Amino acid sequence: MAQDRDTQPHWYVAHTYSGYENKVRQDLETIVENRRLQDLIQEVRVPTETVVDADGKEKESKLFPGYVLVKMIMTDETWYVVRNIRGCTGFVGPGSKPVPLTDAEVYRMGVEARSVKLNYSVGDSVRIIDGPLEDFVGVVEEIDADKDYVRVVVSMFGRETPVELELAQAE
Repeated sequence: MAQDRDTQPHWYVAHTYSGYENKVRQDLETIVENRRLQDLIQEVRVPTETVVDADGKEKESKLFPGYVLVKMIMTDETWYVVRNIRGCTGFVGPGSKPVPLTDAEVYRMGVEARSVKLNYSVGDSVRIIDGPLEDFVGVVEEIDADKDYVRVVVSMFGRETPVELELAQAE
């Protein structure tokens, strides 16, 4: 079981019966409200995306069928509440010990948006600070903050080469 020591909320993944994701989310939100556990179980999500089917109609599709994401402070009480929701089969992790998602996993899965403070703009010279082109210098050609990328033109082997990077990879 979980320890009562951690005071920071983390994202955990709860496994559900297929098709029960929304029911588990609703039931968990109801219990959190009834028991006033909002400070311990802060958010429950079923990640979805909008897809266009063959007929051209848009519909919501679950990104991770059979899973619900829960942002919570792990205590014995919160573990018990989530674990005993009808349709929930347990947490992802070895045995009965839930493993929180890392910040990188949370960001990659699109659960929470990460804010990157830009100290450059289009036309500025930047230095690449991460990746295979680390320490190269180039000129910013395009910035797309929503998609978290910047296109930098770098001079390699006497040729101008556009390179796409994450926003945090250049300064």
